[in-house]
Amino acid sequence: MAQAVLRMDALPDSPLDAAAEFHETYLAQARAALHGTDALVLVFPVAPHPHRAWRLAAVQELAREAAPARVNGVEAGGDEAAAAVLSWLEGAPGVTGQLLTAAPGR
Repeated sequence: MAQAVLRMDALPDSPLDAAAEFHETYLAQARAALHGTDALVLVFPVAPHPHRAWRLAAVQELAREAAPARVNGVEAGGDEAAAAVLSWLEGAPGVTGQLLTAAPGR
């Protein structure tokens, strides 16, 4: 079964505001995307380090809630970088609850 992908193209600069927008706008979409699939990847835009904590917490809690389905997150610095990680995650059935960073040239 193919993994579902939920992309967040832009979030506020403030970590608190970004977390609030994620929970208000994208959380329900993420839960809905998990129906009928066994894996979901949340694709976040690259952001400064202070965003990492709330993103990781959201991914980990969704993974716990959705088990045995897998939930992971990717901070992607471009479509090509995101595609490489998405492809890798499709072939990594034991990986869940992780927040990976994919930037061009890495």
